[in-house]
Amino acid sequence: MTAPEKKHGTIRAATLKTLLKFIMDDFSVDENTALKMFYESHIGECFSLDESGLYGQSAVYIYSLFLENHQENQTKER
Repeated sequence: MTAPEKKHGTIRAATLKTLLKFIMDDFSVDENTALKMFYESHIGECFSLDESGLYGQSAVYIYSLFLENHQENQTKER
């Protein structure tokens, strides 16, 4: 693992902790469910890719993208 990859992983881990708290609070779910919800979403997929640069954005911004994506998916399912 290169130095930049380690840095990205550290940033990603710190941001993820905040994202999971937002999901757990807003959706009244446990941490495992929040983790699943996030990483099964399109935004979670992008967050895991260094190339997307999403890991470097604020947790609030990423969460707003997650909510928008979640709401779109809920609308499509109806």
